[in-house]
Amino acid sequence: MATTVTSEGLTVNYVIRREFGVINRAVYEIQFLHQPGEPLQTPWSRPKGGWNGRLAYEFGGGCGAGYRQGKLIYDGNNQQAILAQGYAVATSTLNIFANGCNDRVSAETSSMVKEHFIKSYGMPIHTIGFGGSGGSMQQHLIAQNYPGLLDGIVVGFSFPDTLTSVLPRADCALLDHAFRNSKESWSEREKTAVAGFASWRTCGELAKTLYSDPQYCDASIPQQIAYNRITNPKGVRCDLFNNEQNVYRFDRETKMVRRPLDNIGVQYGLRAFNDGKMSAEQFVDLNEHIGGFDSDGLIVSTRMRANADALKVAYTQGLVVTGGGGLGQIPIIDWRSYLDDLANAHDFLRSFAMRARLSAANGSADNQVILVDPRLDFFSRIGDLDSDSLYARRQGELVRQMDHWLDDVSADTSSRPVHEKVVANRPLDLADGCWAVDGERIVEPASYDGQLKCNKVYPPHADPRIVAGGPVSDDVLKCQLKPIDPVNYLHPLRADQLARLKVVFPLGVCDYNRPGVGQEVTKSTWQFY
Repeated sequence: MATTVTSEGLTVNYVIRREFGVINRAVYEIQFLHQPGEPLQTPWSRPKGGWNGRLAYEFGGGCGAGYRQGKLIYDGNNQQAILAQGYAVATSTLNIFANGCNDRVSAETSSMVKEHFIKSYGMPIHTIGFGGSGGSMQQHLIAQNYPGLLDGIVVGFSFPDTLTSVLPRADCALLDHAFRNSKESWSEREKTAVAGFASWRTCGELAKTLYSDPQYCDASIPQQIAYNRITNPKGVRCDLFNNEQNVYRFDRETKMVRRPLDNIGVQYGLRAFNDGKMSAEQFVDLNEHIGGFDSDGLIVSTRMRANADALKVAYTQGLVVTGGGGLGQIPIIDWRSYLDDLANAHDFLRSFAMRARLSAANGSADNQVILVDPRLDFFSRIGDLDSDSLYARRQGELVRQMDHWLDDVSADTSSRPVHEKVVANRPLDLADGCWAVDGERIVEPASYDGQLKCNKVYPPHADPRIVAGGPVSDDVLKCQLKPIDPVNYLHPLRADQLARLKVVFPLGVCDYNRPGVGQEVTKSTWQFY
């Protein structure tokens, strides 16, 4: 019989109890160590040798329209390093974004699963969120908008949120279309300079999956009811915005779900042009051909204009993670393997976008730790991991470190604010840094534009909006405008080229020195659920 040593130092038989059921129409799963024949823990007693009193809640990746219960994708394999230490692990099918990319449904479901856990087994000392990609989106959104559900979060391959992660995909599809229809010739190097990623191939891969396409339905949706712009125009629409139609609501005139997508005033390739990486004619031609998406996710010649009410909803109701709400009051471990050079969507920039938002909202981001591993090829195998994989072991280590961090915060009886307690009690062995390819642990502050060791080994890149002049926070859905001024172009434009730009931008170009239209830091949080 295999044995394991728990976080409490007890050696016990490695037997996992797995409980399944349905809560909030989601299939939930609760697992923890339990010795057969021994009594289960209850809210009033916790026998030794099993649960260590902590709950780790897993949030799964992907992003797809809902309308289904979904499957428990990971089947527990990448939870073993956490379970072996005595942590209870809970999750559900509606906490897997591939089943339904809706953070409100995820928050509601996790609160109900946690309530069931508490009533059955007792109040956890800490509840620690963990999970990557779409799982990181859920954790950031839930921690911001529903404080108290998660005490600390371990986010892997992180994105700040769903909505601002859609923008690079949309921009990449528009850039690809513009390059194909341009009168100019474009080299891979020039395309890369405009896209901002480590390679143009990254943008090309992003363009293949558009969450604004209403025909992006899961195979479980019967074809006879799924939307098709030709054969079934009144069918079920599977784009991200219809998936959250109860939040965005419908436009009274068009009868379509209101969207916050916008690229009015965006000067694609501005930084590349100013850096001399593309010609003036390429810059003008690109912005003439960029276009936008219509309500069916089709590329059209006109640029996208955000619905004003949708913008307000996105910022005031927490669809954009701004770093406010409850996010500044909890410890955050942001951990990823470096994939920028693999044309992978999980690029390093996202960790720094999150840090910039935390800093803007709270004055600092000292409650966030950024860690980077070398590329270890485990991401492509994430659905088929065993307990010995580096991914699982690293995740287990980080959950344990988060637990220690929370223990120290809880033991701090001083009168200082919670944010200061979190910062002051971070474990000494938990700090920004990276692991080199040879395994060396490099400890140094994480910096987007720094020149330290980790930056040289794992350089962060950009995306189309940042190359267009946007901030690293990457959180401006619709920019405020300013008149075109030739002084802002570091290379000369002919009079006819400047005139063409004024036709493209009749109302002006983006002024990223000002907040976006309707942009504000999340202050209020949801009190129901």
